[in-house]
Amino acid sequence: MSDRPDVVVRDASGADASEIAGIYNHYIRETTVTFEVDEVSAADIAARIDTVHAAGYPWLVSLLDGRVVGYAYAGSFSGRCAYARTAEVTVYLDSTAAGRGIGTALYGELFDRIRDQGVHAVIGVIALPNPASVALHEKFGMRKVAHLPEVGRKFESWIDVGYWQVNLDDESFSP
Repeated sequence: MSDRPDVVVRDASGADASEIAGIYNHYIRETTVTFEVDEVSAADIAARIDTVHAAGYPWLVSLLDGRVVGYAYAGSFSGRCAYARTAEVTVYLDSTAAGRGIGTALYGELFDRIRDQGVHAVIGVIALPNPASVALHEKFGMRKVAHLPEVGRKFESWIDVGYWQVNLDDESFSP
């Protein structure tokens, strides 16, 4: 749960899709933290939320003063059956909401839920450099396990990707 009583974390629904698209489209247009290059519509996001929920994973939003200021979700790391207890996690915040503990609130709730669902390994994929995302993932005990140099290209630049991992049922895990 959140250490911030003014931040509400709840399940996302299609009604949140427009606000989520607005948050995400900023990152598509302005940054290399996502490798998507075409903006997404509210309908695209609503379909993604439905897909995540249909697969049995949580998609959460955080609200501050009644406005969606961030979201996080988990999904399948791979379609292969042996990966069934491994999830990939993602978090995005409104560009004005960074540094306020909102990402921590979202990941705290997300990690609690997926641990309760029996997820063992959690993977975060981070376009580098991204010190804020690295710090958030490491706050949850995630450690860098792989570095793939120059695997993405956006805005005429090559971008590295790092993989962070934590095993939720390790005794050392403590969000």
